[in-house]
Formats: sequence, structure tokens, C-alpha cells
Amino acid sequence: MMPYQFTEYFENEVLRKRPYLKKEWCISVIETPIKVEPQEHNRFRFWGKIEELEGKFLRVITLADKLTIHNAFPDRGFKS
Repeated sequence: MMPYQFTEYFENEVLRKRPYLKKEWCISVIETPIKVEPQEHNRFRFWGKIEELEGKFLRVITLADKLTIHNAFPDRGFKS
């Protein structure tokens, strides 16, 4: 398993705002994404379907190393 890390922002803000999110879901999306694309500020977006979220897509944002998770949220507008 890769050595995933979480930013202070993720730990203190994302999980506070979205307490239903699970870190395992974020890691799963990064390891088996449906789509990946670069984002500004040397970050990357990953999308994956999470059955536990009623089949919704989860967008996970990482830092440039693709191992440090910075943000995650259900992406209502994503179409596979």
C-alpha cells in the first residue's frame, strides 16, 4: 500500500464539513480512478464512483505527489 498522507486542511476542514467521508474512499479513488486530470497550483483531480454514497462520484484533490490528499467531495456534475 502506498504511503498516503492528508493535509492539515483535509483533517481540520474537509472532515469537519463532510463527516460522512471516509479516508478509505479517497484512497480507493486515487488507486482506481475513472478519470484523472491536472489542476492549477500543481494539484491533481481524481474521480471515482463510491457505492456507499448512493453511487455518486467522489472528486479527490491531491498535491503534486499524488499521495497527499488535500480535498474530497461528491461531484454532482461529473458524468462518466
